[in-house]
Amino acid sequence: MSSITIASLPRLSRESLASRLLSSPEASSSVAIIDVRGSDYIGGHIRGCVNVPSSDLDWRTPELVRTLKDKDMVVFHCALSQQRGPAAALRYLRERERLLGASGAGVDTKQTSGLEKEEQDGAKEGVGKSKGQEVYILDGGFVKWQEKYGEDEKLTENYKKDIWEFGY
Repeated sequence: MSSITIASLPRLSRESLASRLLSSPEASSSVAIIDVRGSDYIGGHIRGCVNVPSSDLDWRTPELVRTLKDKDMVVFHCALSQQRGPAAALRYLRERERLLGASGAGVDTKQTSGLEKEEQDGAKEGVGKSKGQEVYILDGGFVKWQEKYGEDEKLTENYKKDIWEFGY
């Protein structure tokens, strides 16, 4: 049985994610963003994200583990990152643990806060790829993301301000 729980999953701030995406092409290519919204995906999304509606996770999670194996960081989110996003991250981590074996080879389940992560990133610059893969939940989900970055075309695609104008 896995020791990973929703409560132990770290959250990443929108500012930390935006900084990572804008820092360099290499840094942004080492990040995968998984948006698990369904019909509420319309109105915009984080540039470069992969939309995997939560209703598809049963059959798509093993595929995600295989296709994202070389990513340093995987960030899950939904609209608010309160239910679907965290549940998807937990499912992904447990499936990754299962596929890679009970020994956890290559699975980094050490949980760090967004701030600790930024400090670690600063310490690791130029060192190369760290062991394992870090999995985060985007704090506040797309609702908080779009409040700050919705109209920033470097970070957000297909943004429809009128959909978000009056809140979620």
